[in-house]
Amino acid sequence: MNKTFVSLLGAAAIIGAVFFTSGCSKATGSALGAAPAWTLADLEGREVKSADFAGKVVVVDFWATWCPPCREEIPGYIALQEKYREQGLVIVGVSLDQGGPRVVKDFAEKMKINYPLVMGDEAVVDAFGGVEGIPTTFVIGRDGQIVHKKVGYAPEAEMEAVIKSAL
Repeated sequence: MNKTFVSLLGAAAIIGAVFFTSGCSKATGSALGAAPAWTLADLEGREVKSADFAGKVVVVDFWATWCPPCREEIPGYIALQEKYREQGLVIVGVSLDQGGPRVVKDFAEKMKINYPLVMGDEAVVDAFGGVEGIPTTFVIGRDGQIVHKKVGYAPEAEMEAVIKSAL
């Protein structure tokens, strides 16, 4: 990875810590444009494409195992995935960990994450317009439009309300 991306991750950790300790999140509503197409590798190295989730409500969560607010949100995402899977919800965790898939896989097993995890890269970060801090989360409607973006921690109930309105 290049220095710019590494710097982005370092800055994201600092910003994420600020959001976590302050309890702040920046959220926006209404359509924010079309979600970008992407192809990333899952933790086993298999290709996962955004097109695989066409017609579903997709939560794309940029996160890392070392990020406290990211870790805080995961149990809520696990519960929401379980609760709304049958209604067409898919949560996709896009890991920005530099330690590679093994680190993420060990963490995912420990946390019992029940949704797809993929390894992020600069191209996907750029495609989503950059990541100001982690977690950064996008909710994509069934029509492929981004309907919500938030930066920082958000409680499960807040994300559930956004997801329910998109379902």
